[in-house]
Amino acid sequence: MQNSKKHIVNLNDRARNALKALDVLEDSVSRTLFVINDDLCLVGSLTDGDIRRGLLNGLEISDTIEKFMNINFKFLKNSSDNLEEIREFKKNEINLIPLIDDDLKLLEILDLKKLRTKLSISALIMAGGRGERLRPLTETTPKPMLKVGDKPILEHNIDRLIKYGVKDIYISVKYLKDQIMDYFGDGSSKNIRIHYLIEDEPLGTLGALSMIDMIEYEDILVMNSDLLTNIDFEDFFNFYKINNAQMALASVPYHVNIPYAVLETNGNIISSFSEKPNYTYYSNGGIYLLKFALKDTFEKGKFFNATDLMDQIILAKNSALIHYPLLGYWLDIGKHNDLIKAQEDIKHIKL
Repeated sequence: MQNSKKHIVNLNDRARNALKALDVLEDSVSRTLFVINDDLCLVGSLTDGDIRRGLLNGLEISDTIEKFMNINFKFLKNSSDNLEEIREFKKNEINLIPLIDDDLKLLEILDLKKLRTKLSISALIMAGGRGERLRPLTETTPKPMLKVGDKPILEHNIDRLIKYGVKDIYISVKYLKDQIMDYFGDGSSKNIRIHYLIEDEPLGTLGALSMIDMIEYEDILVMNSDLLTNIDFEDFFNFYKINNAQMALASVPYHVNIPYAVLETNGNIISSFSEKPNYTYYSNGGIYLLKFALKDTFEKGKFFNATDLMDQIILAKNSALIHYPLLGYWLDIGKHNDLIKAQEDIKHIKL
């Protein structure tokens, strides 16, 4: 809650000090204070308008904040699905919203001018690969740390998750892991929590998930670290929830144009044909949402791919596995040509 401290005051402090705190805030939109008691529980909000009204009603500037504060304040519960409420706050241009736990303790203050939303998920980014197709660049630098524009590929993905309110991010590391760990540290510089999962042996695209004992949420997002994408994580999450899925993968449309007539045959008999047809296929985009409990279906610390889990779900013969067509920008940076393309594209796309 480091970045929120300037917006927090104690109810026993004086209104005069609150005015000073309000005066140094950046702009009129952010000039709101949130009032806590000695147990760090949220009890009210305070603006300069609240102080002005209190003074007009006979209060003194030396009185405590408790006498001026508004007890009918807006807030979000961390244990709830807040997406609809956040959309309403944005619609009504309410930009600063306190996030509290079930005991009313203040966890953080959300700035909805900077956040798209706050998704109730943790995230796991797979960053342990050797990136052999990108040699010699990856001989001394892990692929996720190769720069696209002004920052590493991995940082683009972390920053995008932050925009959607994801605070707990796990990163699986192996090859040249110290470079990744030294660069991002514990995540506090970005006001998030980063946890590292060290793979002694390669664990595949999902094996590292078994190394996480528990998370705060029911769902987790897993993605490859070498992707450059502007996927709308909120839309992806809503799609996953609305379909009541166990697992959803982001799919990338792949269009095939056949320049000839395609025949439908039964032995030597032509039953029909299509003249120069167009086909759309969907490939795996390397981004998944899934129930965290699914990790219990595979062995801890053993190699396991996302496709292995998909096979398990398909064999169960239910509709719990779905795909989400990713219609925005997506690039898998696996080869030199991909990296060159990413360096050009980053000048024109908004991540």
